[in-house]
Amino acid sequence: MFDWEDLRYFIVFAHEQSLSAAARKLKVDHATVARRISALESSLNLKLVDRRPRSYVITEDGERIAQLGQRMESESFAVQRSALAGQESFTGEVTVSAPPALACALIAPRIKALRTLHPQLSVQLIGSLDSASLSRREADIAVRLSRPKEPDLVARKVATVQFNLYGSADYLSKTAPEDLAFIAYDQTMEQTPQQIWLKQQAGDRPILLRSNDLNIQATIAQAGAGVAALPYFLGEHYGLQAMETVGAGLAREVWLVVHSDIRHTPSVQAVMSFLASCFEN
Repeated sequence: MFDWEDLRYFIVFAHEQSLSAAARKLKVDHATVARRISALESSLNLKLVDRRPRSYVITEDGERIAQLGQRMESESFAVQRSALAGQESFTGEVTVSAPPALACALIAPRIKALRTLHPQLSVQLIGSLDSASLSRREADIAVRLSRPKEPDLVARKVATVQFNLYGSADYLSKTAPEDLAFIAYDQTMEQTPQQIWLKQQAGDRPILLRSNDLNIQATIAQAGAGVAALPYFLGEHYGLQAMETVGAGLAREVWLVVHSDIRHTPSVQAVMSFLASCFEN
C-alpha cells in the first residue's frame, strides 16, 4: 500500500509541473516534495519523474498515476462536501476566502454580529489574492471580483465596488499632474482590471512603487509618496483624496461563490447571508 499523503504531494507536483511551485502550494520546502515523490515511487515500484539537473519531468507512467490520483482526490472531496451538506445545525467550521482588502475592511469588523447570532459556528477567514478551489475544499465560500465559470459553482452578485485614484491631499496639492508617481500591483497581478486601468491612467508617468497588497498601497499613498488605484472604502478609510481620472472609471462586481453540493447547508447559508450583509452599503 502507498501513503495517500505521498500521492497527494505528487498530484500537486503534476499539476504545478515544478518542485518549487508545488512546494509553495503545499506550504513546505521543495525537498519535502521531492522526498514524498521518491517515497511514492518506492511504494509503487514505478518511475514517476525523470530527474534532470534543473528540473523534474513527469514520465508517461507518472501522468497516468497523476490522472488516477486526481480522480481519487476528487471523490474524497465529494465525500467531504456530502458530509458537510448533511449537517442540519448551525455548527462546525465554514472557511471563507476573500481578497485581503475586502476581508480586512468589510468582513472582519462585522464578524462579531455573526458570532452573536450563531455562537456555535466557527469561521475561518482567509485573505487571499488567489481564487480558492471550492471543489478541492480550499474554501467553502469564496468572495470573488468576477463571476465564476465552473458549472458546479453557484454565484450570487452582492455589490459593485467603485475604484478611483487616491493620494494624500498634501501630495496632490503640491504635485503637478505631469509629475505624479504611481503605486501599482507587482507582476503577479499584472493582468487584473485594476492594474490595467491604473497603467492607462498613468500613461507615460512612472510607476515607482509596487505591492501585492492594497492596504500597503493605501499606506504608501497616505505617506505622500504617490497615487494608487483603490476601492472607495479604502480611500475613505485612509483619509485619502480622490483625483480626477481620464476616460471611463473602474468598477468591480463582488460575487459570493459556493459549491452546489453544500449551498443548502444551514451553516453555509448562515455565513452567506452574513457576507451579503457586509456589502449592503
